[in-house]
Amino acid sequence: MIDPVPAPLPITAYIRTLNEARMVTDVVRAARRLVDEVVVVDSGSTDGTQALAEAEGARVIHQDWLGNGFQKRVGEDAARHDWLLDLDADEIVSQPLESAIRRVFADGPTRTAYGLRLAFKPGGRPVLKKSFPTVRVKLYDRRVHRQPEHKVWDQLEGVRDAPVLPGYLVHHVYDDLAEFVHKMNRGASNRAQNAKQRSVGELRGRVLIGFPIYFLRNYFYRGGWRAGTYGVALSAILSWSRWLRDVKQFDARTRS
Repeated sequence: MIDPVPAPLPITAYIRTLNEARMVTDVVRAARRLVDEVVVVDSGSTDGTQALAEAEGARVIHQDWLGNGFQKRVGEDAARHDWLLDLDADEIVSQPLESAIRRVFADGPTRTAYGLRLAFKPGGRPVLKKSFPTVRVKLYDRRVHRQPEHKVWDQLEGVRDAPVLPGYLVHHVYDDLAEFVHKMNRGASNRAQNAKQRSVGELRGRVLIGFPIYFLRNYFYRGGWRAGTYGVALSAILSWSRWLRDVKQFDARTRS
């Protein structure tokens, strides 16, 4: 006898996209196993992202790019349900996480927001469950919490006591390290332009000594060492990206 497919939960998952044909089918399909509605907020894809998402049952809306937080606000406003699941276009809801969310909703949520663990999944390599652990508050009630109206920052603020659910969002962040470097460089430029502007003196100090500090944090504190030699490479790239933000701010502030 085949087990019945569990009913979808009264949750809307929203996803921002721009040329995400690589993963959008898998992302929407995994989300649709869990939630009643998937909204894709597309900012002008030219690779067929919209059609792929619609084929999996997502509702696609177009919105020219407004900035990270603003774009998520569009997804929040378009949702049919008040409970929201914030997904990036390369994040897959794993089976253990799906089960954990179903348990939360079995008797009704007792909190207004929940933290989810993200696990790196490099192209062609196992999921890095013990290296670079990250928790984001991505399951929440929009009647209580809203994404920031900000061009760069796009994480919920002021939610310090959200319980963290078991399981993972599997983050297929890149296919190879060349793509990862390009992505990190682009992100460093964006944050250098729009993040808090530090003093020239502070930036000078960060340029001089920041990189080794960032590397030690990523390699030891965030568990890069657990991934062996590959973890050294990832720690270096993540640290370089953080250092590069300082370098780009310093360059902009001191250029004549």
